[in-house]
Amino acid sequence: MAAHQLIVGGQRSGKSRQAEALARRWPGRVVVVATALAADEEMRERIARHRAMRPAGFETVEAPLALAAALRQADDAGTLLVVDCLTLWLVNWLMPAVGPADEASWAAERAALLALLPRLASPVVFVSNEVGWGVSPLGREARHYVDELGRLNQDVARRCATLTLMVAGQAWTRPVEDPSHA
Repeated sequence: MAAHQLIVGGQRSGKSRQAEALARRWPGRVVVVATALAADEEMRERIARHRAMRPAGFETVEAPLALAAALRQADDAGTLLVVDCLTLWLVNWLMPAVGPADEASWAAERAALLALLPRLASPVVFVSNEVGWGVSPLGREARHYVDELGRLNQDVARRCATLTLMVAGQAWTRPVEDPSHA
């Protein structure tokens, strides 16, 4: 299994910048797998800023829903995959801009991602928010989202070699206790 990494932290904690710094040091090909959907003007501006800040040699693949398929397609031992981010990927599934959430398809896609990780030749750097440190949301949909993201982060972390917590632009990195757990 490739040595995957998970970078978590709050909004504007420096997660994407940390992932990019790791990717800049990678000696081979870098593919950024972007999960954001440009549903409004503010998000379109955010996406444009992220694209403009990426080094010219980084490739970008858009995967707002089919993350496992995008990783499988880009997989190569000489390629670093950067998934930015799990948080928005989950939003796309559980809080879609149009229509209701498709829980059954979400469960299948989540299972496909987790099953794929130990088989990838490419190392993957995942970016995700840590949203469970605040007040429990009042609404059922928001509580469900927070719970699902917490479970997803834990399950991805168990398939990674290292975990980095970003706080105020500072990284705290440590090995995951059992990276072989699948």
